[in-house]
Amino acid sequence: MIWIFDASVSYCRRVTTVLCVPQWQGSASSGAPRLMAGARRAAALVPADALVTVPVLETGGEKAAGVRALDVLVENQRLTRKALTGIDDRVITIGGDCAVDIAPIAAARARYGDSLTVLWIDAHPDVYSPQTLPSGAFHGMVVRALLGDGPAGLTPEQPLAPQQVIIAGERAGDVSEHEYLAKTGLRRHGVDDLEGLLDGLRGPVYAHIDLDVLEPAVFGSTCYPEPDGVQPQRLIDLISQVDDIIGAAITEHAPSGDDVHAGEAEVIRRLGAALAR
Repeated sequence: MIWIFDASVSYCRRVTTVLCVPQWQGSASSGAPRLMAGARRAAALVPADALVTVPVLETGGEKAAGVRALDVLVENQRLTRKALTGIDDRVITIGGDCAVDIAPIAAARARYGDSLTVLWIDAHPDVYSPQTLPSGAFHGMVVRALLGDGPAGLTPEQPLAPQQVIIAGERAGDVSEHEYLAKTGLRRHGVDDLEGLLDGLRGPVYAHIDLDVLEPAVFGSTCYPEPDGVQPQRLIDLISQVDDIIGAAITEHAPSGDDVHAGEAEVIRRLGAALAR
């Protein structure tokens, strides 16, 4: 771990690297290619000591084993692991689709072991399997893969245990996902009881934020907006109360054009500042 001593204020601060992963192939949305521009735009807004962009493949891939673009996703994950090699500080990953989180969370799991907690802040629980999601969109399977129940090539060698994962802000998902959540006993907090995730929460914490957790009337630049979401200030305040964030991600920013939406950019900037504080 690298720390910087700031003599002007007499404290040491953790060095933060932004890892930009402009991957889109994990999504089945017709607007998924917009995630490339969204990742690059969001990465430029998050305060950090360094910015590293993963040279992911930009072409589509072949569906195999029930997973859309499996070959491309496996290669992109390899490239992400390679980019993480030698970064010995806090990483804030900026996507791209939610599948960009696999390698950074696996690295955090290897470093912190069973003490790691992953906050999965998302409108969707992302616990589909290749058998239950006809589109094969892997970004809807990420949490299940992190728990060791995912396709070969995209599942970490050291999976998380269910007690290491907290899902928050969820307000979607189908019957098969809810059955899986009940079977595994994953801790869940909806929009109404979002702050409940703080109860008993101890570091080290990895915080994943899918921007579709936000209220789409306020932040609409996502591929899968869900109504009745979280207000941005509420989420920023919540993140600011989480101690010992050792890694994080902001994903699924899909701007519709070249024009920058000033309000949405400010939301990303402030979320990034809260994660990197």
